[in-house]
Amino acid sequence: MTLSLCTTSHTPLMGRADPGAGVRERVEAAFDQARATIRDADPELVILFAPDHYNGFFYEVMPPFCIAAAAESVGDYGLPAGPLPVDAAAARRIAAAVLADGIDVAVSERMQVDHGFTQPLHLLFGAIDAVPVVPVFVNCVAEPLGPVTRARLLGAAVGRAAQALGRRVLIMGSGGLSHDPPVPRIQDAPPEIAERLIAGRNPAPEVRAARESGVVRAVAAFAAGDSHLLPLNPGWDADLMALLAGGDLESIDARPNDWFAANGGHSAHEVRTWIAAYAALGAAGRYRVDTSFYEAIPEWIAGFGLTTARTLPV
Repeated sequence: MTLSLCTTSHTPLMGRADPGAGVRERVEAAFDQARATIRDADPELVILFAPDHYNGFFYEVMPPFCIAAAAESVGDYGLPAGPLPVDAAAARRIAAAVLADGIDVAVSERMQVDHGFTQPLHLLFGAIDAVPVVPVFVNCVAEPLGPVTRARLLGAAVGRAAQALGRRVLIMGSGGLSHDPPVPRIQDAPPEIAERLIAGRNPAPEVRAARESGVVRAVAAFAAGDSHLLPLNPGWDADLMALLAGGDLESIDARPNDWFAANGGHSAHEVRTWIAAYAALGAAGRYRVDTSFYEAIPEWIAGFGLTTARTLPV
């Protein structure tokens, strides 16, 4: 049994907004390094912690966490649609172990996932169906959110369950770091938007396209400096990445939800996926970060980070 890790930001603006050739080349070089590390690890299974952006989970029932025994991509932002190769037996075994460990987690036999799950699979493996996967949804946008310590405890429980599988497992976290995209909040939303947040599943293609075009326009305005959205925060991102690399994950427990939103924007809560992933890796013992990339990319409205790590021999 071995555990390895890859965490990465995601952005639907990749390929839709040009941050300049130098930026694209540096990001691609970081992904090349991550791909090489993953090839060396040769994972038999991927456990993927990722958020949703009101494409698969809605306020009709919003769990804090959910493990999928089957999942399908909605195909947003031009990414592939269709089923993911979920290892149902592994997913059910992990869910049972996590529940037995005292972490309340929902289970889905028909999860819908969006670019938060599919973009890293597509970028790192070349397809969304290249490797068996267990998707783990972490609510990062729909308030109220639980304390961040719950994400750490979820990750640790998943990591212990992953160890018991006796397989080569890659733990992935998709999301963060600082970014404040135009995601509506139900408490401020007009009735038609609130209804979409409650029950907006499977919109018509033209509705989804219009929504995505609106996001592209809003981010273009942000990159041009004409926006009320919170700026990226490279200093905050660096501190958080250093804390995760250092392994002192429990020190995050005391940080309130407002601290994340005030410093990194409302979608900075997506870093919960990184915290869960690092906690899962840490369940197997000490670890070492091998790849660490960061660049603030306004055109993608992303404090864009990517790391890989592996456990150290005992």
